[in-house]
Amino acid sequence: MPKMKSVSGAKKRFKRTGNGFKHKQSFRSHILTKKSTKRKRQLRGTQQIAASDLPSVFRMLPYA
Repeated sequence: MPKMKSVSGAKKRFKRTGNGFKHKQSFRSHILTKKSTKRKRQLRGTQQIAASDLPSVFRMLPYA
């Protein structure tokens, strides 16, 4: 049986952690002038993938 292919876009977006995956927050790359400082500050850093999205991420990254 051949190896399953990973989704290359998912490889760049998600990193495996001890209890799931982490990802960068969205809405932080452009058009930042109209967003408040508080909103931009809270979008910094990474977050855990929601439990409802875990099955699809596991499907995209079979060997992660």
